[in-house]
Amino acid sequence: MLDNKDKQIVSQLEEDGRLSFSTLGDAIGLSKTPCWNRVKTLQEQQVITGFSAILSPQAMGLNIRALVNVVIDIGQHQAFEEAIINHASIRACHAITGEFDYVLEILAKDITDFDELLRVDLSKLPGVLRFNTAITTRLVKQNGHYSKML
Repeated sequence: MLDNKDKQIVSQLEEDGRLSFSTLGDAIGLSKTPCWNRVKTLQEQQVITGFSAILSPQAMGLNIRALVNVVIDIGQHQAFEEAIINHASIRACHAITGEFDYVLEILAKDITDFDELLRVDLSKLPGVLRFNTAITTRLVKQNGHYSKML
């Protein structure tokens, strides 16, 4: 369970993961070393699982973002999951309930690349029976802050 200082730490780091321990400590009322110790503990507890840069897909030429609902032969779920974990164009995969088994977030350069990705790659992944797609027109929210839910 996170105490108030831990909640403050994760909130600050969600805003800016590059904060120095000194700056982070100042923001939450701790000196550098106790702050560092708490961050280290949060990492050991896997509350904090890493630090990364947030990139712009469009700035890197990835202009198509799509959500793909997939139905698979459930006996092949492990092979399917292994295949998508190693697939560079699949940004995220969620196992879901309901009519479909998975929803994928896919990025592609353009509609031609996306079409090829569907026909050549996705349709041939282990266990895929059918899928449907929705191309997003704009991203409304991404990377919501977990700390705001605490």
